Amino acid sequence: MPSVQCKVCLNSFYAKPSALLKGNGKYCSTDCQYAVQKTGKDVPCDECGAMTYKRPKDIGRSKSKKFFCGKSCQTKWRNKIYIGDKHKNFKTGEGSYRVFMSRSKLLKQCQLCKTKDERALAVHHIDKNRKNNKIENLAWLCHNCHFLVHHYEGERAKFMATIV
Repeated sequence: MPSVQCKVCLNSFYAKPSALLKGNGKYCSTDCQYAVQKTGKDVPCDECGAMTYKRPKDIGRSKSKKFFCGKSCQTKWRNKIYIGDKHKNFKTGEGSYRVFMSRSKLLKQCQLCKTKDERALAVHHIDKNRKNNKIENLAWLCHNCHFLVHHYEGERAKFMATIV
């Protein structure tokens, strides 16, 4: 029984004589065989720092010269870089007032009826100018109160009294 030494991990293993005649029987396992075939290198993930293997073709293709362990880390990085007017689908930013309100420290409740159900809340532009997206010009209203403020002057006056 021929005992052969693995070319990668240097462990001793049994190899069939017929395999040795064919030029096989160099590696103790498929893991050692695949380790020899790798031509790339381990690089750290630019988001989380975990080491990940990249082929030479992948290293050459990278436009940003940044490497990630998976799609989730790549997406986290991309969402930090390509935001606002740098995003390819960005148009004017006029529709982002709801995001501004969500990120602000204002309590999420209707200014008039005090409901806190987020499904019913809408953002109201106090001066009715949709392009004026300053936090001072925005207020949370439920859909019912929002309609009333826009269509009834008495409700608008009551709303303006709660803001001051």
